[in-house]
Order: sequence, then C-alpha cells, then structure tokens
Amino acid sequence: MPFFSVIIPLYNKEEQIEHTIKHVLKQSFSDFEIIIVNDGSTDKSLEKVESISDSRINIYSQENAGASSARNFGISKANGKYMALLDADDVWYPNHLEEHYKSISAFTDADLFCNAYALKLSKSHIENATYNIKPKEKPQIIEDYFRASTIHPIGWTSAIVINKKAFVKIGGFNSTIISGQDLDLLIRFGLEKTIVFNPKITCYYDKTVQNSLSKENHQEGKFLLFNSFKAEEQNNTSLHLYLTLNRYSLAIQCKRAKNIATFKKLLPEIDTTLLNWKQRVLLQMPSSVVIFLKKWHLFLISKGIYISSYK
Repeated sequence: MPFFSVIIPLYNKEEQIEHTIKHVLKQSFSDFEIIIVNDGSTDKSLEKVESISDSRINIYSQENAGASSARNFGISKANGKYMALLDADDVWYPNHLEEHYKSISAFTDADLFCNAYALKLSKSHIENATYNIKPKEKPQIIEDYFRASTIHPIGWTSAIVINKKAFVKIGGFNSTIISGQDLDLLIRFGLEKTIVFNPKITCYYDKTVQNSLSKENHQEGKFLLFNSFKAEEQNNTSLHLYLTLNRYSLAIQCKRAKNIATFKKLLPEIDTTLLNWKQRVLLQMPSSVVIFLKKWHLFLISKGIYISSYK
C-alpha cells in the first residue's frame, strides 16, 4: 500500500502532461502511486502518458465528465491513505510529497494538508502566494481557514493532500457544480475539518495556461456556488469576508468578460464595507477601463512588477 496516491485528472493537456508527470517522478519521497484519469481527451494526452514507463503509474479512461468526476473516480481507485491532488498542467518541486509527509507525521489526526505554493504569472515571473497568517517555520494547524485565505487561499488544488476517509465522509467533489468544485470542497473542509498548513513552497500554479474559466456559464456557476453557503456565512464572519472577496473577484471577471447579466446579480451580494479602497474603485469602473487595466497589469508582470488589489 503506497503512502500517497497522486490523483491527476487529464483532459487535453498534451503539451503539459509529460512535464507534470516528470516532476512527480522526481519526488524525494518515493512511496506513492500515480492514478491518471483520462477524462475523454480528444488530443494526444493519452498517448503521452502511455509512453511513460513507470510501474507506479495507473491509467484509467472515462467519457468526458469534468475534473471533479475524474478526481472522484481516481480517488475511488486509490490504494493510499492520503490523496495528493495534481492538475495536469501544474508542477511540483522535488520536496512536495516529503513536506506533506512531515506535516502528516506532526499532525496525524488532521484531515487536510496544505503546502505553500507559488503563482507562475508569466514565462519569466513567479510570485509566491501570500496568506493572512502569522508566519511560522514549521507546519501549523489553521484555526480559521477563511480569514487565513483572504489574500491567497491557504488551500489550492495541486498543493493539497487529503485524508481519504475524511474526503469520503465529507462527500467528495460535487460534480454537479459547473465551476469552482475545488472551492466548494475547501469551504466544506474549512467549516468542518482540521486543516494543516506547511509554509514550505513546494509547487507552482501555472496561470499562463489557457483555460475556459472566463466563459459566462462558469461565472454563473460560481455565483450560484457562493450563494449556496449563505446560511453558513450568516453565523460565520470569516466565511462572510472570504465569500465577499470571492464575489468581488468574480465581479471583476464578469467586467472583463462583459458578462453584464451575472455582474448585475453579483453586485447587490457584495458587502462593500469589507473591501479596501482599491477594490471599491475597481468595482465601480466601466468594463472598458477594467479591461485596459488588466492589460497594463499583465505588462507590468512581464517586467517583473506584481501589483494586487488584495494587498
């Protein structure tokens, strides 16, 4: 029985998947299996993974049903006690699983383990994520997941490990959600389970890879997701703050996509008293100005300058 089961949902990532798997195979902690669920890829993704020879790799295929369905299926096939999630276009550093092992050894009864991560914002610029916690050198229990996640989230899909029993008990990923299934899962863990954070940076989120999250149906899906926790946020000020900031972020996405319908529904739901001055100004700006500022933001990133409305 492997200590970790690495779960990778795969859909049309022929240009990234070999690079991703190569970095898994370079882990300093080697007691793991890799479960790849080909989610109906129409490119050469499956051929790419089948060409990699390693006895720890197990490949399954299903008709296209989305990343959450693929992750749930992969976890159902897993032999390990701890599930290490990884998207097919993200990258682990060699110490990723080793640092998770340290966290698990220190907090054996915890349910969710989060490593620090970085954000690849351009080909030449990687920015370390920032969290709203007092910095420590060793793994620590996060008492308030939502307040800790008001700049960057403590938990990010390719940086987390989940105790399989806790995952099954909480109900796994909700595959009926159009967009934000990972957010939904992490909110449920934040409400109910013990979460550990390791400050060692062990991976990066490649935000340069094209995706479809700007589509209107994804934005509408996230609007519905955030509103599904309205009852919980009424009695949890930290969750209310966390959801407010997520609604703000979604509203800016809607402005950039010129999705006026979802933006109009979002705006009354945003508690602007909890936003900083930069966020309030951006929320009031016309879409054309927000689109221009995003282009300027990307230009500054290409020059190694990163500015955030969250800090």
